[in-house]
Amino acid sequence: MADVGCGPGHVTAHLHNLGVDAFGVDLSPVMIDVARHDHPHLRFEMGSMTDLDLADASVVGLLAFWSLIHVPDEAVPTVFGHFRRVLRPGGPLLLGFHVGDGSRLKTQGYGGHPMNVHVHRRQPDQVAAWLRDAGFIIEAHMLIAPDDSVPGAVLFARRQP
Repeated sequence: MADVGCGPGHVTAHLHNLGVDAFGVDLSPVMIDVARHDHPHLRFEMGSMTDLDLADASVVGLLAFWSLIHVPDEAVPTVFGHFRRVLRPGGPLLLGFHVGDGSRLKTQGYGGHPMNVHVHRRQPDQVAAWLRDAGFIIEAHMLIAPDDSVPGAVLFARRQP
């Protein structure tokens, strides 16, 4: 299973501890260094979800937890095209993202570390439409903390055969 946008690798490690053959991919070389340091027994590689360098139909499942939030709307269809391409037919995709409208520049990361990234919030119906257009079937969706200032959403989909 590919954890795309794995950051420091804690979700990849959790999946591994559950018995899943998981590996992580992230655009940030710093995040890959942290993941490799904290989880030296796991595979982590640099890569971009907008140009995912994995073989066609080589992944049994794909997870993108709160990493799609850094991709602008116009690039999301390309990302979902890559997700479909690398997943085996019928392979599951689990997405987590911030719900809302618009984008904002984030200048401080967790723990107060400086950063300079845009965070994009999206409506679940729009994300589901992009997934369908890319060849996925939506099997489940859930809104998380809808009363919070920034709710989240999780969509579970499968690559069409």
